[in-house]
Amino acid sequence: MAKILIIEDDSTFSQVLEGFLTKHGHEPHVVNDVKKTFKIIGQLGFDLLLIDYRLPDGTGLDILAHLLEQGMQQPVIIMTSFNDVRTAVKSIQLGAFDYITKPVNPDELLMIIKNALGKKEKGHTSRPIEHNDAIKGKSATADKLYEHINLVAPTDMSVIIQGESGTGKEYAARALHMQSKRSNKPFVAIDCGALSKELAASELFGHAKGAFTGALTDKKGQFEAADGGTLFLDEVGNLSYEVQVKMLRALQERTVQPLGSTKTVKVNVRIITATNDDLKNSVANGTFREDLYHRLNEFKIQLPALRERGKDIELFISHFINLSNEELDRNVKNISAEAKELLLQYDWPGNLRELKNVIKRMVLLTPGETAELDSLPEEMIISVNQAPRPQTSDLKAINEINEKAIIIETLVKVKYNKSKAAKLLNIDRKTLYSKMERYDIE
Repeated sequence: MAKILIIEDDSTFSQVLEGFLTKHGHEPHVVNDVKKTFKIIGQLGFDLLLIDYRLPDGTGLDILAHLLEQGMQQPVIIMTSFNDVRTAVKSIQLGAFDYITKPVNPDELLMIIKNALGKKEKGHTSRPIEHNDAIKGKSATADKLYEHINLVAPTDMSVIIQGESGTGKEYAARALHMQSKRSNKPFVAIDCGALSKELAASELFGHAKGAFTGALTDKKGQFEAADGGTLFLDEVGNLSYEVQVKMLRALQERTVQPLGSTKTVKVNVRIITATNDDLKNSVANGTFREDLYHRLNEFKIQLPALRERGKDIELFISHFINLSNEELDRNVKNISAEAKELLLQYDWPGNLRELKNVIKRMVLLTPGETAELDSLPEEMIISVNQAPRPQTSDLKAINEINEKAIIIETLVKVKYNKSKAAKLLNIDRKTLYSKMERYDIE
């Protein structure tokens, strides 16, 4: 049983959620705005937060920022309408575990909660790699990426891995470690975006008993834990200036000094860092030390966005279906033409992480062997249909593009009932069939 804080201003929906979670053995508590959340969050030990993105006095991002500032580690799930999905993807960059779109599917919600609670038990800031998630692409872009990894892996050079959220930066770091001379030593991964300033120094360098309130015993830092191996710092740009100073000293002198201790500890680690944004910009605006940047940037690897990986996406879809079948005890073997077309047309702002989640949801909602369009999130359909139209002055072409988008959206709305779709479109069924054939809508 988990103690779950629901932050939702729709009283009817929050009551439904409260009853549903209680029925499934959890202990839910409900508040309806950001201010009340700040009051209650420190009083009761919640295992998980379920947050509506839009709240009367702020957003879910305000609560995420507060959790980070206070050094709290509870996993967060953001609930959002399809219009806010891209913002929800950004919330993952700020530390949210996952997001779910409204109307909420009960099975999907239970699956995400289970995964979030499982991650909490494993630990949030220093996490193991899920080896079976990793898969190499076969495109020219993927070939170039692995050529760079193969080139720099055997060295001790510090590497910055740059790429959008969800592109697989941690897997690239693992590949570098596994192909290095340090492969039989520890690989330690830390999410710097989830660390407050105080927690970051303790997590990285350790602390002595009594160094601060709550430091009841000596603690070994992750630099020391990774001795002889590789230390992977995800979202390194989030580290405070004070911690950057300590890190530069650790890299230069190959020693760390735990908080509250006068002793130094020798360490021998290879540093791999990752960032969503170019650290050059952070150096330029004064939030990241230039000397530390040059220490970390002995070699840079740029990870491509999923939308730039061509046919690799089909390989990833197949891989994630196999993983999800095994985990959810399903037997999905095929994807309908409509569903596959949508998967290939969508621009994937959350990249591989989003693809994995969407495929897992698709498999969960598919009882048979073939996944249909209605097992995919509705916001994907709307996003594809509302994508920028080709720049053309050909009025006929523009009208055809708009007509196709309206027909697809209507068919999705009525679950491909042709009679209902024709009625809503104010055309007869024969005309609808003709247009579907013309626009290659199956």
